[in-house]
Amino acid sequence: MFNWLKKLGRSPAQRQAGSRFEPVDYQGYRIQPDPQAEGGQYRLRGRILAERDGETREYLLIRADLLPSAEQAAELMIGKARRLIDESGDRLFD
Repeated sequence: MFNWLKKLGRSPAQRQAGSRFEPVDYQGYRIQPDPQAEGGQYRLRGRILAERDGETREYLLIRADLLPSAEQAAELMIGKARRLIDESGDRLFD
């Protein structure tokens, strides 16, 4: 019933290992798409990760965008994540 709570409790490495999409490195950050199935479509979802001072920092990116395929959602997530990194950088983790 509360599977999404269990997923939130996993470490970034555990979540990354379970994703079917390869992470993308961008300007010192790792973008990990993880589209979420919803009503026959896929919600734009993923994580932005960065190693800072020996610690993995993580930003969960979820948007209202629904797309017909997981691949489209992953591609759009990568584009939005790149834009967020360009605009905010490490402030994402504040």
